[in-house]
Amino acid sequence: MQPDSSPSSVTIRKAVFEDGDALLGLIEELAHYEKLVPPDDAARARLLDDGFGPNPRYDAYLAEVNGVVCGYAFVFETYSTFLARPSLYLEDLFVQPQFRGHGIGLALFRKCVAEAEQRGCGRLEFVVLDWNTSAQEFYKSLGVKHLEDWYCFRLTADKFKQVLMD
Repeated sequence: MQPDSSPSSVTIRKAVFEDGDALLGLIEELAHYEKLVPPDDAARARLLDDGFGPNPRYDAYLAEVNGVVCGYAFVFETYSTFLARPSLYLEDLFVQPQFRGHGIGLALFRKCVAEAEQRGCGRLEFVVLDWNTSAQEFYKSLGVKHLEDWYCFRLTADKFKQVLMD
């Protein structure tokens, strides 16, 4: 299905349990786009439980065009000790390629900004892959600042025991 080019046809709404399959499908599409391994069956089950179970760890927002789910944003709170306020962390923002260029990514991003404001957050934070120059330019066009003086580090679960034992 081709999108209607009218931004008014875009609906952004919070995902609910019944959207689980659609959300998982979009996450898998993003993994393929980023040339990463998509979540396995156990991870897919955790994603559903962590989003829609008794103690949700994240919120997901879906973009629809004419009733067709075509994108999502995935957010959760962190906390800034210096601001003494929560921060909203944007883990993923993805729009299916055939729906790009119609304001859907902007609508999803604005939903995240509105959510950060509504929650009293001091900032909205996210990372962009170094090769994804179109995303970088999109965010820069909105006045988002690239933090050149910060390095992103990651410790993966397979290294936890090594760090704890040293």
